[in-house]
Amino acid sequence: MRLKNALIAMVVLLASGATVSFAQESHIGNIQGRASAGKGLYRRYCVGCHGPEGDGSGENAAWVDPKPRDFTAATFKCRSTPSGTLPTDQDIFDAITRGFVNTSMPAWRPLTNQNRADLVAYVKGFSAKWKGAAPGAPIAIPAEPPVKVEGILHGRELFQKMECWKCHGPEGHGNGPAAATLTDSKDNPIRPYNFAMGSRFKCGVTNEDLYRIFMTGLDGTPMPSFSDVLKPADAWDLVHFLRTLQPMQTKEAEVWKQWQTTQPAQAKQLKPIGPDQGSVQGAMNAQ
Repeated sequence: MRLKNALIAMVVLLASGATVSFAQESHIGNIQGRASAGKGLYRRYCVGCHGPEGDGSGENAAWVDPKPRDFTAATFKCRSTPSGTLPTDQDIFDAITRGFVNTSMPAWRPLTNQNRADLVAYVKGFSAKWKGAAPGAPIAIPAEPPVKVEGILHGRELFQKMECWKCHGPEGHGNGPAAATLTDSKDNPIRPYNFAMGSRFKCGVTNEDLYRIFMTGLDGTPMPSFSDVLKPADAWDLVHFLRTLQPMQTKEAEVWKQWQTTQPAQAKQLKPIGPDQGSVQGAMNAQ
């Protein structure tokens, strides 16, 4: 029976015509991943959603929202590299390990590091971009400054000025006026991140992860890179403000609550975030 099942699986694989376009390797620390070893893992764990050709058209894709990643485009949301560049092997490895919150992509920590490195190598073979281009250089992340109420207030101002609320909503619940109109690079509907959902972000859990998202953007989505707009200090202030929107005990939330308690008059003077506060262009020009 096992031999019969194996033969059937082989016939299905050959009939699909699925091939990785060229031999690939991955390098994560001192681990070398091989596409030849990743092929079987991909067939077992990934093909149902991402499809035999890696184009996101697996048999389960019709029932998955957001839609599975199309590896043939080599466009990845979570990267340490600038917008428009290929991610590093470590970036893809981390994505497989971490999974994606609020999606059907689970964390694959039960797989060994070698397994995941082999999958990275195999996934890269779906796009010829890996043959002709190298990953971008990871962005530098400066040291995080201390959490202060002045920084949180400035981050709140930036959230208004940069019109983050139009997608993420005035309270960061992902329900801004533009939220219902957003689509990804394949014209599939996509929802803005809801900061009230918990501690995880799309690409990690730490303040550094959130800083990185601002500066690299989430390629393939409406979330752009703000590296040309935000100075590092501004980005950290925005990180600290967004942490106050999460339903968890953070240093930022503690500082923010203490200020509201000890300075109630100033807190009441804060204008609600929203359309009456002006646009990013006018605000930026005024600086």
